[in-house]
Amino acid sequence: MSTAIKESSSNQYNKKQAIDKCPVTRTLDKIGGRWKPIILYNLVNSTLRYNELRKAMPLISEKMLIQQLRELEADKLVVRIVHPVVPPHVEYSLSDVGREINPILAAMAAWGMKNG
Repeated sequence: MSTAIKESSSNQYNKKQAIDKCPVTRTLDKIGGRWKPIILYNLVNSTLRYNELRKAMPLISEKMLIQQLRELEADKLVVRIVHPVVPPHVEYSLSDVGREINPILAAMAAWGMKNG
């Protein structure tokens, strides 16, 4: 059962204001969370099939991986390519906009290794 988000709540209003006024918050809204950075990091150097992504991230549930991939695709960071064969062959790669995140991910990785 999914929880509905009350769009008129003060929390949602404050979140929208933060995203609108702060470019760092806007960026984190697109790439933040537990799984999106890992998905993006796995796609930095290659195009991966769904099962390859799933194997690279064994702790994520299938439902969550699909949801996160859909959000990244909706935000135009990831491209989903469906090859019309049986069984279906789906590949994911970074879009041009997604590739612009590479230096940010590299800086985050370096910082995490130094300060983790």
